[in-house]
Amino acid sequence: MVSVTLNAAYLDLGYLLNADLTMLANFTNPNKKVHVDFSSVIIYLYYGSTLIATQYVEPFSAARLQSRFATIHMVSSQVQLPLRESQRLVKQMEGNGVILEVRGIFRARSKLGTILRYSYNLYGRCSVMLTRPPDGIMLKKKCRTKR
Repeated sequence: MVSVTLNAAYLDLGYLLNADLTMLANFTNPNKKVHVDFSSVIIYLYYGSTLIATQYVEPFSAARLQSRFATIHMVSSQVQLPLRESQRLVKQMEGNGVILEVRGIFRARSKLGTILRYSYNLYGRCSVMLTRPPDGIMLKKKCRTKR
């Protein structure tokens, strides 16, 4: 994840979350010998334990040692938050440090020439801290990817 911007976030009735987030994601193939096709990419956005938005990314390929960037726009509308999460969000917005979690599931297929091909899933997970909207810039991030 290169950058994340929290464009808007507010609670209706004190517990219904409306949010607008834009992120620039970097998909990199670090391998020197293998071409990778990403056939399915789904991004999930969480606040605490609550899923607040999902986004599908069109299939794409990454040649050897190639990086690919994608702009991902996520919107949540009237997502009900539990009471504790609503209270925590209000405190985080007042303190200017909103913490969100971005998870991704990537179905990948690697090709070594025309002979060897294998498919696998990758699981990405990033915790990001953002300032309050409308600026909503990324202060910190911690990401990891597992197979």
